Formats: sequence, structure tokens, C-alpha cells
Amino acid sequence: MQIDIATLPPPQKQQWLQHAIGPRPICFASTINKAGEVNLSPFSFFNMFSANPPILVFSPSRRVRDNTSKHTLENVFEVPEVVINIVDYDMVQQMSLASCEFPKGTNEFIKAGFTEQASTLVKPPRVKESKVQLECKVLETKPLGTEGGAGCLVICEVLRMHVADSILNDAGTMIDQQKLQLTARLGGNWYCKVDSSNLFELEKPNTQLGIGVDALPEPIRKSNILTGNNLGQLANVHLLPTVDPAFHDERLKNIFQYYSITPDEMEKELHRYAKELLDQHKVQEAWQVLLALN
Repeated sequence: MQIDIATLPPPQKQQWLQHAIGPRPICFASTINKAGEVNLSPFSFFNMFSANPPILVFSPSRRVRDNTSKHTLENVFEVPEVVINIVDYDMVQQMSLASCEFPKGTNEFIKAGFTEQASTLVKPPRVKESKVQLECKVLETKPLGTEGGAGCLVICEVLRMHVADSILNDAGTMIDQQKLQLTARLGGNWYCKVDSSNLFELEKPNTQLGIGVDALPEPIRKSNILTGNNLGQLANVHLLPTVDPAFHDERLKNIFQYYSITPDEMEKELHRYAKELLDQHKVQEAWQVLLALN
């Protein structure tokens, strides 16, 4: 299916893009105007864009139905400060309630049942229930258009983080990713939760380059059994492995004995076994299985 986005009305543009691009972290932004009125609202057009300087960007879009601006953006123009409160699963229902378009001047902290906590460097209050709170100054706002649905980038510099002790690792030196059940936005009414059941670790190249898929032996590269992810694992080694004479594996031995007279079937069976090992993140063992035919 091919979709010419430019030809769609704004609501359909938004639906197609938001269903396809995700999960999107949620900026739960607390702001304040010159009159001292507090606003609290979530935005899923949000992410981190620099660590040094520490820059976060979120984008309150103009309302599609009447092309008006969000109260958050109006507040930022008056008082260029914001607290970005990270949303986890414990607060999603209240966060959703805070997204209601209450009349200007309504305090969503009160409406959604959150607790205001005084910030230390900026005027807007923090959400006490949020396990990570980031006090920020607004460096710049950049409108992306003038029609309904157009965003406005709010570029923020993080001045101070507040992190709940309950989500730190045992040493108390960093956030334990398994303790913070982050929640992210998808399309429509859909969200997702990050927890230990769907977390996985992925080794990434640092100073040493992977050999690349193009450097894999042809039978491996053109395997009908190994997936693209499997090839990526195999190709993310610094040097092409060689046979290790000390490697012994009972299943590998049985494969050779059983398929010794059918080399094509033996190769398939070796690839199946290697795939199982790769799915268990046993890359070196998988390499030894694949090299067994050499």
C-alpha cells in the first residue's frame, strides 16, 4: 500500500503517522504562566536529542479542529521553564485524565489527583508521583507550521534531575531499567509498557567495528534459515572466527553422525542449531557450529 501523506486531511495524516512511528516516550510537562497558574499536560512528540549539553525537545501541536495553541505552549512563551516528568505505568490513567482539554486556568494537578512538589531551580512544580523529574529551562521555540496539526518544537536544557531511590540499582549509582516501568504512546488509544517480560539486551559496537554481513561466508549469508537478526549477530564480531579445536558439543556430534551421507541436510541442520544458539545470544557457540562444515 502506498500513501501520499500530502493528500490526506490532517486527522488522517496524524493517524497514519502515529500508528507507524512508535513507541514514543511521553513528556508530562508542567508549566506556569505569569499569573502563577499551573498547567500539566502530556506530549508524545518528545525525546532526548543531546547529552552534552543535555537537551530535550517536545512539540505541542496546534489543535487540528480549530488551529489554536495548547496552554502549555502559551505558558512557555510567558515563563520559559518546564518540568518534564517521566511517565511510568503506575500513573498512566491519571496522566491520560490530565490530557483532557480543561478550560484555561484549570490546574490539572488537582483534576488528575497529582501532588505538586516545589522545584528547586525553576518556577513550575514537579509531579511528586513521577519517579524521574527533569527541571528545564526553555532555550528556544521553533514553529513548524501555521495550520492545525502543526507542531512547535520546545527545546529545553535539563538543569537538574530528581530520581526516586526506588528505581536505582543495588549500588545506588544508576537507574535499574527493570525497576522503571516506562510507558510509551502508540497510535489511537494504544500504549505500551516496558517491563522485565519485554526487555532484552543487545550488544552494540563500540570502538571495534563488526565485520559486516557482506564479510560472512556465502552459505551463511544466503541461508534460508538464519534471519536478518541472526546475520546481524554473526556479523557483529571484530574478526571472522576460526575453528576452535577445544570446542565440543554433543548435539553437533550427533548432527555429523546422523547426516553424514546428506551434506545438504547437514548444512540445514547446522543452521537450525546455530539459529537456536543465536536466539539464546550464544554467538561464539553459533559460530563454532557454522564453522564445523569447513
